[in-house]
Amino acid sequence: MTPVFGIAGRSGSGKTTLIEAMLPLLGARGLKVSVIKHSHHDFEMEPPGKDSARFRQAGAQEVMVASPFRYAIVHELRGAPEPPLAEQVARLAPADLVLVEGFKQAAIPRIEVYRPALGKPPLHAEDGSFLAVVTDAALDTGLPCLPLNDPAAVADFIARTVGRG
Repeated sequence: MTPVFGIAGRSGSGKTTLIEAMLPLLGARGLKVSVIKHSHHDFEMEPPGKDSARFRQAGAQEVMVASPFRYAIVHELRGAPEPPLAEQVARLAPADLVLVEGFKQAAIPRIEVYRPALGKPPLHAEDGSFLAVVTDAALDTGLPCLPLNDPAAVADFIARTVGRG
């Protein structure tokens, strides 16, 4: 089973930037890494009016856009509940690690990206299940604090935690 590791944090904390910086570092270790990004917003894979959007609008349950370079599948929920994270992970191709951005309530090993300058309370203060905090400030949390400006240290922590270190 593919290990799943979460990166959570408030909007604007730097989750996407951190994951983006870690992906080549984890790849350099020979790890195949997939990412699931959770969004609270609707999104379009292609602009409205393009073929795939027209197929979805016409009622297709799933539309795959394929090219010699990549493919994407868009599945319309049409009022059905969002599938659980485990079901979404199961749809991915085999990998050595799946990083998950968001899914703040998921019962998976995870870290919080926290910037006190945002003026928002930390998630780890409300939820004791975080393994560490990635931050740009000195904190006294009782959790390991990893430097936000050192993605290699964060990648090392994640790889060790999931047994890929």
